[in-house]
Amino acid sequence: MLHAMTAKRPTPPVARPAPISIALGRRVKECRHAAGKSQETLAFEAHIDRTYISAIERGIANPSVETLANICHSLNVTLASLFAPLDGVSLAPTGERRANAATPPEIKRSRLR
Repeated sequence: MLHAMTAKRPTPPVARPAPISIALGRRVKECRHAAGKSQETLAFEAHIDRTYISAIERGIANPSVETLANICHSLNVTLASLFAPLDGVSLAPTGERRANAATPPEIKRSRLR
């Protein structure tokens, strides 16, 4: 019985960040360095956590447009100038998406007529 309780569960495969996330993270870091700001300073000014700045720069976070706008405001750059150098980065989907485990409701044909 003890063996069953200590059995290791299989670990799910680790998804690699999309090329656009990696490129965006590098670009944020480049702009931060050009502005002479630390991750802590940028995070404080953009109203987000420092660890989230780190995750963005490593390409493992997927920031919202509002978060990116806050970062741009703090770095005194536009969203357009943040994304301009990323023009050649692949936008193709990468990896597998998480499957939706929900069962869709049954739709009666009579309702559609």
